[in-house]
Amino acid sequence: MQGSQTGEEAAGWTSLPGMMLGLAARNPDRPMIRHWAGGAWRRTSWRDFALAVAAIAAGLRERGVSPGDRVVLVSESRPEFLIADTAIMAIGAVTVPTYTTNTVADHAHILRDSGARAAIAGTARLAASLREAAGPGGLDLLVCLEDAPASDNPETVPWSALAATPGDLAMLVAEVQHIPEGRLACLIYTSGTGGRPKGVMLPHRAMLANTAGVRPFLRQLGLEWSGACYLSFLPLSHAYEHTVGGFLFPACGIEVVFSRGAERLAAEFREIEPAIITAVPRLFEVLRARILAGLEKEKPWRRRLFERTLSLGLRRMDGPPLNLLERAEDAVLERLVRNKVRARFGSRLVAMVSGGARLDPDLSGFFLALGVTVLQGYGQTEAGPVVSVNLPWDNHRRTVGAPVAGVEARIAGDGELLIRGPLVMDGYWGDPEATARALPTPPGEAAPWLHTGDVGRIDEAGRIIITDRKRDFIKTLGGDMVSPARIETLLMAEPEIAQAVVAGEGRPGIVALLVPAEGAAPDAAVRRVNAKLPGPERVRKWATVAPFTVEDGTLTPTMKVKRRVVLERQAPAIEALY
Repeated sequence: MQGSQTGEEAAGWTSLPGMMLGLAARNPDRPMIRHWAGGAWRRTSWRDFALAVAAIAAGLRERGVSPGDRVVLVSESRPEFLIADTAIMAIGAVTVPTYTTNTVADHAHILRDSGARAAIAGTARLAASLREAAGPGGLDLLVCLEDAPASDNPETVPWSALAATPGDLAMLVAEVQHIPEGRLACLIYTSGTGGRPKGVMLPHRAMLANTAGVRPFLRQLGLEWSGACYLSFLPLSHAYEHTVGGFLFPACGIEVVFSRGAERLAAEFREIEPAIITAVPRLFEVLRARILAGLEKEKPWRRRLFERTLSLGLRRMDGPPLNLLERAEDAVLERLVRNKVRARFGSRLVAMVSGGARLDPDLSGFFLALGVTVLQGYGQTEAGPVVSVNLPWDNHRRTVGAPVAGVEARIAGDGELLIRGPLVMDGYWGDPEATARALPTPPGEAAPWLHTGDVGRIDEAGRIIITDRKRDFIKTLGGDMVSPARIETLLMAEPEIAQAVVAGEGRPGIVALLVPAEGAAPDAAVRRVNAKLPGPERVRKWATVAPFTVEDGTLTPTMKVKRRVVLERQAPAIEALY
């Protein structure tokens, strides 16, 4: 589009604020962000975004935030998050995005570990939580996006006061051009599924590399500066959403629309008509369950049509090839069934991208067979985080796709996936030992390889296939090495089981803790799964437990089960199974 920023023009940016403010100068009137407020969708233009960044940057400086300072940012997804994020980086400080679901103890760990003395909170409740976590005199500056009465806490600065600071946009634009790509941009704390969260040090270079690596795909799809929009569902504090929703998609001219939440998602597909959405596997499980629940209410002949569509769709992908009559039948079902399924997701959807955890091929196959493009990608917080992704024209659902441009991948002798390139982190904040373990430089080589902790292989076409977590094997009493992730994935693929954690380290066999789906009994599901497993991997006994939740600390904000926490808390229940 004439007058719009192109990928070639953007290639020279050395920092995220430089890129964002540069794009704003070239596309001032284009919509950048859409969010729900006051009972309606509100748009923020690139011009309004840039002016707000200049004001907030000036306000932070005026209140003592200096280059290198860490600033905790904890808020729901909203325009102010991206404005604050960009402003913090623009003045040389370091953003520390954290989850709104964090406990006071979680906040205390991050504040203490990062050394942050300033924080921006989305609500008065979050501000109070940060204040408690920091303790007396623990924060030099606490900003709240809500304009709470001054009597609530006179030490808290309202966002409106910060935004009222006179900002010099032209001076800020000139200043950010001198930010080197190697400067630390943000500290992203890992989700803590395997222990204490560590601060991943991501320089501007890492996220710019992700943008450069993904941009060609978006251009080939016709989405770059096309007026398309992206429905943002994951929290902006998540490493993936922080890079992709916060910088990558805006940099490609794709308007970011912040979802109102999971309960509104189905309506928003039709209302917003996004071109692309990203989510974790749990969302796809929920969507499949809703489709199947709706199918149960249909007449028998409609259910048979649906089942036949699913069967032929899977045959098209996996073989054997359809014969002439079946191809004709499939074409009719395309109009009768698949078009109606696709309509549930809006008329402009190009793809739904899954990340954050392994997507079961049967789950992605369900959507693909029904004509909805689901792409599995792979990434790590320590790698920007986008490493690889499948593409609509080269979609192999049992892989996580080929590495994006600029990423090297290889398999170590023990099967671990190694990654190298400008997207890789600088290390873990304040933890040189963990950094050395994760980023060793092989003898005779100039640059380190990131040890991902994932076991896999690379096929003949260069696609990555993840098979297990290197450190997540269970060694039973009989010496068998068992992958809990594989068994848990199979269990949760059954409609009767919502969540599952298996145990068996040093024990005579595998047992499971199961959270049944509403109104379901897991007995038959366990039998079906056991029929697919070799003897040492079969679930010998199981017990039902209460759901794992973010609130009780057994789930991460992206719905990953904290296995270590569950196993510790449920130790008596596990012991009883033996």
